[in-house]
Amino acid sequence: VQLQASGGGSVQAGGSLRLSCAASGRPFSSYTMAWFRQAPGKEREFVAAIRRSGGSTYYADSVKGRFTIARDNAKNTVYLTMNSLKPEDTAVYCCAAANDIVLSALRHSHAYDYWGQGTEVTVSS
Repeated sequence: VQLQASGGGSVQAGGSLRLSCAASGRPFSSYTMAWFRQAPGKEREFVAAIRRSGGSTYYADSVKGRFTIARDNAKNTVYLTMNSLKPEDTAVYCCAAANDIVLSALRHSHAYDYWGQGTEVTVSS
């Protein structure tokens, strides 16, 4: 599967952005999807994940209550809506797909099979 992320940009603290990740290839609905981010000088970190049907979602504590992950299987797209953005949210955001992934591995980048290119988010204070 190929993943194409978009929607990044520059916003002021408190603002909002919506990232999109469009997938092509195998049926999109067969994948668990996730967003990860990597800030300058830091390791890649888990942001959010959503199961195949969209019925279960998971978030990093740092974004819980501010970010929402959703998917539209008819459009082969996963979204990340980011509200109340903070300067510490500044990073390159990447989407990822996993064929089969157990709950304990959802937050670990090595468990994902496919990665899209990043989209940059900059939040200024």
